[in-house]
Amino acid sequence: MGWGALRRGLSGAALGLAIWTSGVAAEVVLTPGQLTHAAVLALDSGDPARALAYADALLTRNPEDFNALLVRARALRDLGRNTEARTAAWAALDAAETDSDKYAGSMVMAQVQSSSGRKTLAQYWLRRAVEMAPNQSGEARAIRDFKYLRATNPWSTRITFSITPDSNINDGSSRETSFLNYEQTELLFGEQVEYQLTGAALALPGVEYTLGLDTRYRFSQTATGAHDLFFKGDLRHYTLTEEARRTAPGVSGDDFAFASVFGGYGYRWLNQRGRGETALRLDLGHSWYGGSDYARYLRGAVHHAYIVDPRNRLGASLKGERQWGINAADMDTARMSLWGGHRLNSGHSVFWSLAGAEAVSPVPSEEFTELRLRASIVLPQPVFGATAQFGLGLRTREYDVSPHSRDGRRDDEIRGDLTLIFKQVDYHGFNPTLTIFGSQKESNIALYESNKLGINFGIQSAF
Repeated sequence: MGWGALRRGLSGAALGLAIWTSGVAAEVVLTPGQLTHAAVLALDSGDPARALAYADALLTRNPEDFNALLVRARALRDLGRNTEARTAAWAALDAAETDSDKYAGSMVMAQVQSSSGRKTLAQYWLRRAVEMAPNQSGEARAIRDFKYLRATNPWSTRITFSITPDSNINDGSSRETSFLNYEQTELLFGEQVEYQLTGAALALPGVEYTLGLDTRYRFSQTATGAHDLFFKGDLRHYTLTEEARRTAPGVSGDDFAFASVFGGYGYRWLNQRGRGETALRLDLGHSWYGGSDYARYLRGAVHHAYIVDPRNRLGASLKGERQWGINAADMDTARMSLWGGHRLNSGHSVFWSLAGAEAVSPVPSEEFTELRLRASIVLPQPVFGATAQFGLGLRTREYDVSPHSRDGRRDDEIRGDLTLIFKQVDYHGFNPTLTIFGSQKESNIALYESNKLGINFGIQSAF
């Protein structure tokens, strides 16, 4: 894991060093550079004990000899003395002065952490090595080792964070008036009564902050199958603009805060001669809204993906969810989706998905059917130096029953977005992302009509 780069980077010194070799009567005098070279050769030939003796001799002369500390860390690791190896690797990193030294030290620290069974920490040090790599070859070596560790690490963790200024954080109405409950107002007045929308019923601009943690532990794996345990947590916090606070006095961003946690089990296996993959998953979860308990969940899903050929992918999924409402209605929801991806001769990549859903509930006004369609295209050439993806989505949702209309409720929504991934801006293997999005929802009930416009700032892994 990068040892060749370290070996090529070792340098000599002007002073001499005398050592005695057992069984040899004569004194052998080597310069520090020659002894360092001999230590590296001992490691490469599978003799870490000799390499350690040479490194210790060099460190007697200079306790901050960077190359000797690297050799010592590697030798102790090869000898299985991982605690001492970590100490030596830390000492080497403390002595590192140049980016090349920091790269070499990070690579050796990754080796030591991996040998200690700390593969997630090893992946962190490989990300640091990517940041400090002196050339493209060194960067590619660190990325290659990172991907190998990711594939063999039983733990896989992804942390996400984003900031989104949004014109409508509460999905409030873009209209100024709507109609009161028709069953009550027609009984009293003989016709529906129009009323002024105020406060949180209106669209409130603000900023959304999201933090997510998604981790997986793979406790059993074969050549074709894997058993996983999952944990996922999401937090969403909001702040309102001055305009929003004037529109809705007494309302704060905390009123819309949302949090959820889920834990579950999954099994996936390869099939169709390695061209297909099927995954099953079962999760239990709990959510909070506005600081109060909102609902509990049981979710199940089956996914299947198939490689048609090197240019084409197809997939399908079926999901079911049982929601036990605390401050929400009980609900059972079934969802089905189809998706595909195609790479054109021009280099463009095209993706599409079609999804349907149906929800049933003891509360008739919560039941709905839904249809979604989305298409996106990734351009082959950079836009403003970034990889660009354009997306367009359509959604229609129908409620047979609504307290606001005898005809029920129908919402039709269109959403467009542009995502830029700035791959030329890289920090520890992460790239910044920018998504500009807008949506318009039309409804036969003014209360539910809304417009959104926002910009999302986030980060994603480069590899």
